[in-house]
Amino acid sequence: RAFMKQRRMGLNDFIQKIATNSYPCKHPEVQSILKISQPEEPELMNANPSPPPSPSQQINLGPSSNPHATPSDFHFLKVIGKGSFGKVLLARHKAEEEFYAVKVLQKKAILKKKEEKHIMSERNVLLKNVKHPFLVGLHFSFQTADKLYFVLDYINGGELFYHLQRERCFLEPRARFYAAEIASALGYLHSLNIVYRDLKPENILLDSQGHIVLTDFGLCKENIEHNGTTSTFCGTPEYLAPEVLHKQPYDRTVDWWCLGAVLYEMLYGLPPFYSRNTAEMYDNILNKPLQLKPNITNSARHLLEGLLQKDRTKRLGAKDDFMEIKNHIFFSPINWDDLINKKITPPFNPNVSGPSDLRHFDPEFTDEPVPNSIGQSPDSILITSSVKEAAEAFLGFSYAPPLDSFL
Repeated sequence: RAFMKQRRMGLNDFIQKIATNSYPCKHPEVQSILKISQPEEPELMNANPSPPPSPSQQINLGPSSNPHATPSDFHFLKVIGKGSFGKVLLARHKAEEEFYAVKVLQKKAILKKKEEKHIMSERNVLLKNVKHPFLVGLHFSFQTADKLYFVLDYINGGELFYHLQRERCFLEPRARFYAAEIASALGYLHSLNIVYRDLKPENILLDSQGHIVLTDFGLCKENIEHNGTTSTFCGTPEYLAPEVLHKQPYDRTVDWWCLGAVLYEMLYGLPPFYSRNTAEMYDNILNKPLQLKPNITNSARHLLEGLLQKDRTKRLGAKDDFMEIKNHIFFSPINWDDLINKKITPPFNPNVSGPSDLRHFDPEFTDEPVPNSIGQSPDSILITSSVKEAAEAFLGFSYAPPLDSFL
């Protein structure tokens, strides 16, 4: 995978060079690539967004629906996340000049997975129009004949775990701050009878000040399907509770297990029960007793033992939900009113210069061209992305002409 990534990055650099130079774009080979790619993406020729949906294509988007919005209201600038149902893009609203994260889902991909009803119902927190300081805000949503668009807060402090990887692990006060903000958001969702269930590293972001924001982009980097079942696992299952792995019914206590997994990783640098071998990790989660190295305080140890309890009926939070977590001795330094009002200064500031500062995003996403079918795009983007997409289609090809043969 590292080798393919390196090849792709090299190819991206090469494509950028030829696409930003006007002469090579007139080269017959480049012209032929452009001609080949156009029939596959008819929207390249006129860059018109797809038509509005007919009544039979309509999906109920709940209270956030804005029937007057269209993709052409936005300049789509960068890919900042992607997965099996679509992409998340950084976009600027043309009239408001505000930056947003726009989640674009393919209706076809969602409807194909009829058994995954939760995508549009219980699991899609966005449709409940929830409002909380540590949950991503949905401004509005709209649809075209083939796509759903969710216009969300743009959060650019980076994934929490991007920062954790750089620092290996966090000291307890910093881990406590993040765990408290996450717990506060989960407690709020539970009060609305929503089980989040999907807490994982890529869903936990920092805003520009350093506060936690839980997102429900429902997108993942790898889209690895667990063969032969209706569950889709994104990447590895290191955060999945035993009852989810067992395909047993789960309740809100699943979220407290996930909080334990997050806290454990912040303190130790690896998820609990981690193994490079996925099957072994499954087995560890289901059967291996929790072992805690002695370099944490007794209160942290006690909290982890309570949250990472395999029997959900005995798990911390099983009786009194968020109140049990809130009142745990580990969180005694936290003033919960100050926390929810963002009166506690975050322990780390991501130091982003403004909305266009993408330093905390994975280049795997941001180097990717914005698909033209997402909305209207300037001509320069059309040429760049069509050349790039055509080239990426032949990524496995062993021969690439030397750059100077184009220049």
